[in-house]
Amino acid sequence: MEWKNKKSISIFFFYFIVQLISAQSVNRYIIFFKDKTSASYSVSQPQQFLSSRAIDRRSKQHIAITEEDFPVNATYVAQVKAMGAKTFFTSRWMNCLLVETNAATVDQIKLLPFVSSTEFVAPNKKLSSSRIKKNRSKKETSVAAATLGQLQLIGLDEMQADGFTGEGINIAVFDSGFPGVNTASSFQPIFQENRLVDSYDFIAKSGNVFDYDDHGTEVLSVIGAYAENSFTGGAYKARFQLYVTEDVGSEYRIEEYNWLFAAERADSVGADVINSSLGYNEFDDASMDYTKDQLDGKTAVISRAAGKAISKGMVVVCSAGNEGSNAWKLVTPPADVDGILAIGSVTSAGARSTFSSVGPTYDKRIKPDVMALGSGTSVIRPSGTIGTESGTSVASPLIASMAAGILQAHPGISVQEVYRSIIRSASQALKPDNQKGYGIPAYTGVKEYFKISSYEEEITIYPNPVTSTSVSIAIKNPSGEAIQVVIYNTEGKIVLEASTIVYWLNNPVLYDLSSFAPGIYVVKVISGQNSKTMRLVKS
Repeated sequence: MEWKNKKSISIFFFYFIVQLISAQSVNRYIIFFKDKTSASYSVSQPQQFLSSRAIDRRSKQHIAITEEDFPVNATYVAQVKAMGAKTFFTSRWMNCLLVETNAATVDQIKLLPFVSSTEFVAPNKKLSSSRIKKNRSKKETSVAAATLGQLQLIGLDEMQADGFTGEGINIAVFDSGFPGVNTASSFQPIFQENRLVDSYDFIAKSGNVFDYDDHGTEVLSVIGAYAENSFTGGAYKARFQLYVTEDVGSEYRIEEYNWLFAAERADSVGADVINSSLGYNEFDDASMDYTKDQLDGKTAVISRAAGKAISKGMVVVCSAGNEGSNAWKLVTPPADVDGILAIGSVTSAGARSTFSSVGPTYDKRIKPDVMALGSGTSVIRPSGTIGTESGTSVASPLIASMAAGILQAHPGISVQEVYRSIIRSASQALKPDNQKGYGIPAYTGVKEYFKISSYEEEITIYPNPVTSTSVSIAIKNPSGEAIQVVIYNTEGKIVLEASTIVYWLNNPVLYDLSSFAPGIYVVKVISGQNSKTMRLVKS
């Protein structure tokens, strides 16, 4: 009995010590505020808290500036700091603050009248050193084969030939580090032409992003590296904003909030496109894990952040995830967001890479959205050498490049229009599935989409007169059904009759008139419920 009493006392004492240590240990928390009252900002003076580029982007897309865009109340931050917490970044969109402190202090912070809730997001202090890099298998590739295949697969070579290389477009890249970007020769045009407009490491709270894991270097190279006759990024003339949000040495919810902070900074500086080759579903703390029924685009912190970024007028492109061969299989947040471009991986032959994550989302939406080369994609290493990498991480920047080219070609168009033009140009546009989404997009299809979408009529026949060998018939909203085309000569005789299935990728359809003699013809087109008959001149 005496021994049992002593054991009980010892257990109680041990538990007390553990609780005391736990209460005193410093961890990272998010503090959420109830409101932004007393904030000295006005929607009529957005230049106080947003750059001119961010304001212009909203204006062109008719996006209202609201209180959500206001910075967090500085007085609230100061009062939290006065309680002994070390304060870091704030979020305008979620009205919160990242702090380092112990549990006892958090309990006191919760009692502040302007605090709505708190969230534990990572153990220990904020990392500023001893960062590690993830070892991945590396392959070298020949210079001649470096980037031709990945550009040609989605038509980026044609986009560049048309003069659209991302010039004037800001692309923000979120990743785990960018070592070698400041030294490798293929990145030097970015610096020589002052196209690195902003950079920040949200893990170390530092302006130096040219360190740590090289994943970001490889991702950036797919978009922005250039070396004449050896390597061409998809949008190599763009302006760049580089942000480190991922720490490969651990996986906690803090990294989702780092993404949020980076997205808000990207917005403020004036990003047009965000490329994020990151995804989160499992963490080192299992209590933070997401379940498949939370894959709705609205639950995960990073998904909510990405949704906000889209609502502010930024095109957000992300990797779909590399879970296709494991138990999870599905896309990973933020790829579950409605309106985000979630990119899966295909091989050079166009087949889905086995590792590429599939859909659908929990609410049965198609995912991924589109595909690009992610098996053996050419990249630049930190040393400046050319190699290959595989994963949806390197497929995503190819589509980000396409988005930049579209924005350059069509200034001021909405995020939604960029999204629609890409998915409607893709190989499975009319029959998407949850393996390859809408398929592999094509720049030529994007060009035709914008041309045809400007037509006033459902059926357009051009040119007229026909001065070449063919006539084009464009359907404003192709349904994947066959259109009927009949051409008559002046004697009423049928000289051409055809039934053609029209989808976005082959729209408009060209009909060969090279054998037609000069003269007047009548062409009749039936497309679903629409029909058109017109006089056609062949010169």
